[in-house]
Amino acid sequence: MRRLAFFLFALCSQTIFAQANRFIYQVSMKTDSTDRNTIKTEIAHLDISDGNSIFYGENRLKRDSLISKMRQTGSFNFDRTQMQNLRSNLDFIIEKDLKSGKKIFKGRILRDQFSYEEDRLMEWKILSETATIGEYKTQKAETKFAGRTWYAWFTTEVPFQDGPYKFSGLPGLIVKVEDSTGDYSFDLKEAKKIKEVATFEQRGTTINVKRAAFVKQQEQFEKDPMGAISNMGSQGVRIEMDTNQRKQMEDRRKEEIKKNNNPIELK
Repeated sequence: MRRLAFFLFALCSQTIFAQANRFIYQVSMKTDSTDRNTIKTEIAHLDISDGNSIFYGENRLKRDSLISKMRQTGSFNFDRTQMQNLRSNLDFIIEKDLKSGKKIFKGRILRDQFSYEEDRLMEWKILSETATIGEYKTQKAETKFAGRTWYAWFTTEVPFQDGPYKFSGLPGLIVKVEDSTGDYSFDLKEAKKIKEVATFEQRGTTINVKRAAFVKQQEQFEKDPMGAISNMGSQGVRIEMDTNQRKQMEDRRKEEIKKNNNPIELK
């Protein structure tokens, strides 16, 4: 009887520790500096397990799952409206090693998947101000990162020194973080146990670069998006578009870039 009780206790303990934790944030963004009344909102997940975490947009996960299903079935008849609704301003993944502090950013430029290690330190100043946010008692902290001043509220009631996006390094979980201008905000809405962290299908080769090289590639694409698409064609990527389709794509990309002139990282 004792052996059975011990076995059940061990089994339950393994099950508990095998679980991962998911923290669900609402992300509010003013991506167009010329239209500060328009606020875009999306849901993002921070999954933590075994000293590592992954941060990603919910729409990114849904879109990748849909594409994976189409690949498995061989059927690429999809609802264009559905795919359009899954477009995201959080079209990237951030992986962290919470022990070493290493942060890996993964993002796409057209078909190319890039990866870089964050090379800037995030130095926090813990302030005396406290507040209760939801069910958590929190304390305020400040940092300057990527051209913005950020204020975070963290709680020591949750034993993870992590947070949304690239934010981490405080003595507890970041419940809320926003920049001083009110352009970007991450607000914790829910916490729950999950069986395992989200995984994303690897399609194609990931290009590992320095952060500065990725930024340069991004700037070149925004400056001449159709030139980048044409370059894909010259590299053997099949692109079938008539003149009208090309013009529509060019106009759409230019309009998107024009309305996304206020990125989360200014420098």
